[in-house]
Parts: sequence; C-alpha cells; structure tokens
Amino acid sequence: MPILLHNYFRSSASYRVRIALNLKGLPHDYRSVHLNRNGGEQRSPAFLQLNPQGLVPLLVDDDVTSGQSLAIIEYLEERYPSPSLLPKGLAERAFVRSLANHVACDVHPLNNLRVLKFLTGPMALTDDRKSEWVQHWIEQGLRALEDQVCASGLSGRFCVGDTPTMADCCLVPQIFSAQRFNVGLDAYPTLMRIHAHCEAEEAFRKAHPGVQPDSE
Repeated sequence: MPILLHNYFRSSASYRVRIALNLKGLPHDYRSVHLNRNGGEQRSPAFLQLNPQGLVPLLVDDDVTSGQSLAIIEYLEERYPSPSLLPKGLAERAFVRSLANHVACDVHPLNNLRVLKFLTGPMALTDDRKSEWVQHWIEQGLRALEDQVCASGLSGRFCVGDTPTMADCCLVPQIFSAQRFNVGLDAYPTLMRIHAHCEAEEAFRKAHPGVQPDSE
C-alpha cells in the first residue's frame, strides 16, 4: 500500500512532511483534513480515532501510524534512508536537529492555528493584537535561526552544506508563515538566500500549499 498522509495544505507541520516525502522520492496519497471546515475536520470522531491528538499531519505506512512532523521525518529517514535528510558528521547531524526543533518546537507552536483562535476567542484579542503576537514570535525565532546558521560556518546552498536536510524542511514552511503574516524578512539574508535555493528545487515547489488539492 502507498504511504497515506493526512494533512492540510496550509499547515506548516504538514508542509514539512510533504517536503521530506518529495525529497526522498516517496509517492503518497494525499488525504485532506480541513482545519477550518465543518468546525475543523481534525475534531471529527473519525479522525480522532486515528489520532487522538486531533492534529495533522498523520502518516500511515503499512502497519506504522505516526503523528508529529519531526517524528514522521525521523521515521522516514530510518525506513527510507536514501537520500538522507541528515548530514554524515555527528556534530552536523546534531546541529540540523537543533535547527529543526527550534522551528518546530519553539517558533511554530506560538503561531499555530489553535493558539491564534484561542487568542481571538477566549482571550478576546483584536486581529491587530493577534498580528503583533505572531510577528513578535516569528521575528524572534528567525533572528535566532539566522544567527545560529551564520555562526555555524556550516551553511552552503542549504542550512548545512549543499544538500537539503530536515532543517530546510522546517525553514521553508516557517518563511511561508512569516510571509502570510507580513513579517519583514530583510533582516535574515542568510535564511532568505537558503530559502531561494530551496524554492528552486522541485521537491519544495511540489510541497507548496498553493499547489495542494485542498488549496483555497
């Protein structure tokens, strides 16, 4: 059976996994879980049976079912090791994982859809205040990422070297999110240079939210 990916076109976490699947040349069936339609399809009893967390992405590969984007990418790396999304050196691999976790665990959760809905719902923030929140945390996160990548001396065309890694799988969706929320990006020239190289690769272009079947 082909790999099945339950995901949503604009979900940053789903976007990461689509990039990883494409970089590895792994065909997959796209199953849309619309996060806004019908009160959020991720909250439906049918989906909650598959993933009690009520989150996308969710990957099904034969007898393996996995949520959480970085866990999925690590699984793909172990089951389908070539081409690798990690560099060869131990220190370099640790650095790639650090960058990926910085985006996925520290930056993205603060501008996640469910957080933003809580801010404008129960917390009664205006849309302007919500935008301030998003922009503040994205700017802080990208500043740290820019400084880390520059200081490492490891970047080439991509975050580490000249081959895409899981760090790039995380960077590109975060830049997409920054653009959606009108975050200025001139302060991050190294990240934007890497982003341009990523966008030139078919694997990244095919994963873009704008070309997914459920794109609005």
